Amino acid sequence: MVSACPACGTGVLAGESFCERCGHDLSAAVTAAACAACGSAAVGADGYCENCGMLQPSGRDHVETDLPGLAGVSDRGRRHSRNEDAMALAAAPAALLAVVCDGVSTSARPDEASQAAADTAAGVLAKRLADGDDPQAATRQAVRAAAAAVADAARPGEDAPACTYVSAVVTGRKVTVGWVGDSRAYWLGTHSALLTVDDATPGTHMLTAWLGADAGEVVPHVRTFTTDGPGAVVLCSDGLWNYYPEPESIAANALGQAPLAAARHLVRLANEAGGHDNITVAVIPFGQGEPGETTVAFPKERSD
Repeated sequence: MVSACPACGTGVLAGESFCERCGHDLSAAVTAAACAACGSAAVGADGYCENCGMLQPSGRDHVETDLPGLAGVSDRGRRHSRNEDAMALAAAPAALLAVVCDGVSTSARPDEASQAAADTAAGVLAKRLADGDDPQAATRQAVRAAAAAVADAARPGEDAPACTYVSAVVTGRKVTVGWVGDSRAYWLGTHSALLTVDDATPGTHMLTAWLGADAGEVVPHVRTFTTDGPGAVVLCSDGLWNYYPEPESIAANALGQAPLAAARHLVRLANEAGGHDNITVAVIPFGQGEPGETTVAFPKERSD
C-alpha cells in the first residue's frame, strides 16, 4: 500500500524506513493510525489527515448503550463527516436518567463540547440523586456543571465550543426534564406530548440559548410531570425531530418495543428520511402510574 511521508507528502511504500525525498524517519509512523482515505500516517491530533484533509471516522460514528430499563443510540447520519451528538445514560435502583447533547456545528470542537456536557451532567445527576437531592435540584446542578465543563473547554483565539442539552430523570411516577437549546423530550403514551419548548427563534434553527463560554448566563428550563399510565420518555437531537416533530409519529414508531429496538428504529427512520444531521435517541419506558385525565401536570417553574 502506498501512503505519504508525514513531513513532505511524498508517496512511500509500506515497510520503508526513510523517505527517499527528504530522509524523514518513517519508523515512528508505523504504529500511527493510517488515513482511511489515502493511507497516510499524517493524521493530526484534531482527527484530520494532513495529506488529503479527510476527517477520520471515530468510535462515535455509531454508539449504542443498553442498560436495564433504558437504552440509547447515537449515529453520525448520512451527511455529516462526524458525530457531534453525545449521550450518557445511567440506571440506579431509585432512578433512571439520560442526557442528550447536540454539538453546535458552527462552533469549535462541537463533538468535544457535547461529550463533556453529557458525561459531566450524568455524573452530577447520579451523585446528587444518590445524595438525596430532589430531581429538579439535581437537574439544575447538572446543567450548571455541564455548562461550566463546556465553557472551560474554550481556547484562546478560537470560537467557543457549544452544544445544546436535554435530560430526563425518572423516579417513581415522576419524570423531570431539563433543557437548554433545541434538543427535545417527548412523552409517548395514551396522550403523547412534547415536553420541551425549543430555545430558538420561531420557525428557524437559530438558537437563543446553549451551553458554551459565549452563552452568557445559562438558565435551564426544568419541569416535572406525573404520568397517566404506561408509556415512554424519549430524548432526542434535532436529527430525529426534524423528520418526526410530532409526538404521535414518534410514538407510532417506538411504543411496544424494547428500549434499544425503539431507539434503533427511530434512528434508522431518520437516516432513511435523509440523515441530514447527527441523530441521537434515548428511550426510557415507563410502565407504572394510574390512569387519569391528563398526561402531564406541569408545576410552575422555579429558578434558583
